[in-house]
Amino acid sequence: MTVLAYHLTGYRRTWRAGVFSSFLLPTLTVLGFGLGVGGYVDQGVNGVPYLEWIVPGLLASTALQVAIAESTFPVFANFQWTRSYTAQNAAPLRVGDIVAGHLAFVLFRAVTASAAFLLVTTLLGAVASAWAVLTLPVVALLALAVAAPTFGYAAAVSSDSWLAMLFRFAVIPTTLFAGVFFPVESLPGGLRHLAYATPLWHAVDLCRAAMLGAPPQWSVPGHLLYLAAWAVGGWALAVRRFRRRLVV
Repeated sequence: MTVLAYHLTGYRRTWRAGVFSSFLLPTLTVLGFGLGVGGYVDQGVNGVPYLEWIVPGLLASTALQVAIAESTFPVFANFQWTRSYTAQNAAPLRVGDIVAGHLAFVLFRAVTASAAFLLVTTLLGAVASAWAVLTLPVVALLALAVAAPTFGYAAAVSSDSWLAMLFRFAVIPTTLFAGVFFPVESLPGGLRHLAYATPLWHAVDLCRAAMLGAPPQWSVPGHLLYLAAWAVGGWALAVRRFRRRLVV
């Protein structure tokens, strides 16, 4: 809780800088794709208007992008530039406390950005079901599933160039091909299975089911267990990498 309070204190002074990337940009994407491109998709997707179909995917991708953004350069900076983790490690804190406190802040950022996005899209009339509120625990689990292993990755790399490569070769392709903008079933077989392997697709399927009031393509327990496996594995990796860097 002390580590979380430290990050919240810093965020209280810098939150305005993240409004565009975590809130306004996704909203503009909804207007551009949902209303602009959606106006040319006469039949919608599987009988669902394109605006209502795309919003759940954009909600999940917003949570993913906020979680990744908060888990790459901030983590790397705390090791390499500001040395904040070193200072925290010198206090009566365990490595697990440092990781858990920072991850809790990442979850706070992802969930609050997603909640604001959900509120705006509801006001725009793009949410068809009251079950949409269940998307918030889903995006929280997605944020943990992607942030925890990214913590481990950011703690292991020696240059911030590796972080840019993560965005270029993992985050952007995942956002484009994990069912956010078009059905995964329209992809070739090999790419389709890669999309199914991403945590984002599982969150998109759950969010779309909740917001449309329809059953998901895959089982709900299967989705949740898959995301939980990423979160648990990522937690173990992050703690191991942090301990290797901080404990001599």
